[in-house]
Amino acid sequence: MLGEVTLIAAEDTRTVRHLLEHHGIPAPKIVSYFQGNEAYRTEQLIERVRVGERIALVSEAGMPGISDPGARVIAAMREAGLRVEVLPGAAAVITALVGAGLPTERFLFIGFPPRAEGERHSLFGSLRAEPGTLVFYEAPGRVGETLADLAAALGGQRRAEVARELTKMFEERIAGTLAELATRYAELPPRGECVLLVHGADGADAAGAGAIDVEVEIRLRLARGDGAKEIAAALALLTGRRRRDLYQLALALRGSGI
Repeated sequence: MLGEVTLIAAEDTRTVRHLLEHHGIPAPKIVSYFQGNEAYRTEQLIERVRVGERIALVSEAGMPGISDPGARVIAAMREAGLRVEVLPGAAAVITALVGAGLPTERFLFIGFPPRAEGERHSLFGSLRAEPGTLVFYEAPGRVGETLADLAAALGGQRRAEVARELTKMFEERIAGTLAELATRYAELPPRGECVLLVHGADGADAAGAGAIDVEVEIRLRLARGDGAKEIAAALALLTGRRRRDLYQLALALRGSGI
């Protein structure tokens, strides 16, 4: 396939050149395609396909469009009525899920969680009642913090796994509860590319997620001396509501003298 195209768009051009050399494939023209140049490069690629060229889009690792550049150009090609052919390769989300021993009949792939704390807390809180297995990508240095936030949002006893360097020489899978894994990686981040998997909610989790009366909970926490910011952060993890809204509600209730 790669030997039959006139151009390859790649997240990492060096990796693609090495791949072609390894397999003895004559190298066509190779251009970079990454987050920083997706917009203008997409237009260039579409025009080349319009005039009859065949191009290939290759990720450095994983699958184009799955937390990798590619979704923009694929959507644009389809909208323009141009043919898109997919040759599936290894994708960390599926590789991690199949080998984790967690339920696979329903799963939710989130990709990389938001870096902003408020957005991350609200996202995790919104997943409290999700019955499917949860799958995240995460940078090694953020794994410990993310696991701690997931434990606070979903419950520390949820079964989970950290899978790293999948299909590579130092592949490793560490299973445990969210609380155990958060403790393990709090001070010693894992190395390499990481996938986090979390068992979905059972009936009790789902019932508990819908049982929180936010106003009552805020009043209780204010009465025991918690600050508005502290309350907002905690309830964002438990309810999935926006931390800013919870903060404003806490200020209003505190001002009313509860």
